[in-house]
Amino acid sequence: MISANAALIEQAKIVVGLAPITPSTSTPDMVSLKNYNRACCIIAVDNATVVTGSAITLNQATAVANTAGKALAFTKMYANADISASDTLVETAVTSNTFTTLTTNNANALYVIEVTEDMLDAANGFDCFNVLTGNAVNTALSVVYVLFPAKYAKATPPSSIVD
Repeated sequence: MISANAALIEQAKIVVGLAPITPSTSTPDMVSLKNYNRACCIIAVDNATVVTGSAITLNQATAVANTAGKALAFTKMYANADISASDTLVETAVTSNTFTTLTTNNANALYVIEVTEDMLDAANGFDCFNVLTGNAVNTALSVVYVLFPAKYAKATPPSSIVD
């Protein structure tokens, strides 16, 4: 549980998975849920003109080096397709474990995907995951992971980018 009496960075691990870029051959970093129960994946999108959007999927692995990587199923995400008009995230169904970011010219959007440790194939040793971004044109996006709560209390939350 997040406490109002402590800073977020004392209770959660915040990791940049992909710095703002137009996705082509880029792959967001993988993070480990070994020391955390869940992760909030935040995808910020900035479109120019004549955009194609980016296909978003999830991948799981047994190590942060993407060992034995395979698809990670998810059925919903939260979207705000126009952050200049609203700050509301709307729960949106995901079909076939993928969605494409908006293709509206000169628009900005925010997407959030919640990943919990029980979504991973733990029986086969999968405890790492990442957001995958498909190639896009004239779309810049970033991926930030917020992992919480830490399973073991420490003054500094444990790293999520090492096994």
